[in-house]
Amino acid sequence: MNNRHTRFTALASAGLSLAVAVGQGAPDVNLFFRSASRNERESRDALEHLRSSWKPGHASLLVDIARLLRPVRLPVQSDRGLPSGASPGGDPESDAPDTAERWERRTVSSPVRTRIIRYLERQTGQRFGDDLWRWRRWLWSQPYDPHPDYLAFKSTLFAAIDPRMAEFFGPQATSVIRLDEIEWGGVGVNGIPPLNQPKVVDAASATYLKDSNLVFGIVRGDEARAYPKRILAWHELARDTLGGTHLTIVYCTLCGTVIPYESMAGGVTRTFGTSGLLYRSNKLMFDEETMSLWSTFEGRPVVGRLAGQPIQLRAVPVVTTTWGEWRKTHPRTTVLSLETGFTRDYAEGAAYRDYFATDRLMFHVPGEDTRLKNKTEVLTLQLTDASTGSAAPLAIAAEFLRKTPLFAFEHAGRSLVIVTSEKGANRVYEGGESFTKHISEIELQAADGSRWSITEDALVGPHDRRLRRVAASRAFWFGWRAQFPATRLIK
Repeated sequence: MNNRHTRFTALASAGLSLAVAVGQGAPDVNLFFRSASRNERESRDALEHLRSSWKPGHASLLVDIARLLRPVRLPVQSDRGLPSGASPGGDPESDAPDTAERWERRTVSSPVRTRIIRYLERQTGQRFGDDLWRWRRWLWSQPYDPHPDYLAFKSTLFAAIDPRMAEFFGPQATSVIRLDEIEWGGVGVNGIPPLNQPKVVDAASATYLKDSNLVFGIVRGDEARAYPKRILAWHELARDTLGGTHLTIVYCTLCGTVIPYESMAGGVTRTFGTSGLLYRSNKLMFDEETMSLWSTFEGRPVVGRLAGQPIQLRAVPVVTTTWGEWRKTHPRTTVLSLETGFTRDYAEGAAYRDYFATDRLMFHVPGEDTRLKNKTEVLTLQLTDASTGSAAPLAIAAEFLRKTPLFAFEHAGRSLVIVTSEKGANRVYEGGESFTKHISEIELQAADGSRWSITEDALVGPHDRRLRRVAASRAFWFGWRAQFPATRLIK
């Protein structure tokens, strides 16, 4: 039995002392934990007490518990395991949650988990057996009516994995997302270690990089820097300073997206880390100052002391391209050194190789959208509609942009143009100018014959006319659509 299971069942058997909701007709949240006791009589007594005040929303707490009660493996061989490198820094065989990939190898439930599942079937009328994905999909299709002590429940539940996780759901915490969609990603707090002010070298010294290697390029002020995917995939977050600006570069390998943010929000320069938790298969980061959880897609706090406050990180433009193309257009660039302070296989494509090689998911998300395959790359934008003030998310298939290197269109009341390079690097600019062709890697020709320079800040035309750059980032289709079901798609 692994350490996580032992810690959790010990908590359940010992009894807990969480705050109990008053005057809301809700059952004592401690009963849910006692239902997972190894003492069968205590477990059955707890389940019987829950029956008298049962509501459909209570099923999510029992499903959460069942996910931490590891099933018993059958002694059979399987050639389909967890993708290699799926949990950098973790122990994928002994301490990882149920995932879409690993579920095939688990067919026999533990006695405690079996008892809870059978109780769920009696209470809900559903017959999903030990298939927790089907249970969660059913839960997510129901109106969200959580137990009033769900935050305290989550605090204790995740503390069995890593005691530091309890702080994310503390007494002053609130949530603006569904708590039943927050799940463990397989590692503890900062179990995938962030890079802090990583060492950099000049382009000539980066002999470990081939021209074909993928990098994420950022320019701030007069400084350009490349963040190789082969390094960032093992760390998923880098705290850096570029052009005098403190940056948090977040990379969610599961969703295939990198988004750089300015680290200041709400007048405070914040220090971010990796929580070890996911929301709709997208990593939740946290700030060390308040231990609030933040959406990495939106750059806003979603659980904790800051949740619901009008605080949002400012996204910085980034370009996904090859090292050869980035170095050619930015010869004075710096790039991360292999001397990170960690021992990892930083070879191109080593991290998450099997995950990237298929269209299968490691963690399920609500809803399906088959207009594109799960891991089709899309360029994503988060804009505010100029006339309504409402959010207007947009995804554009990267393959469409490759075939349409100068793409002008209207979205959210704005005129936009996307310039795509020969190697597939996308840059988005705002303005109504019409362009006809690329003159070179760094110049465009407008419909009136004028020449415009392609820069990281703007398209610059005659008389210093400028079309400003708009922040955009790549993502896998499934991840973006899961976060923004109403997104517009251009393919």
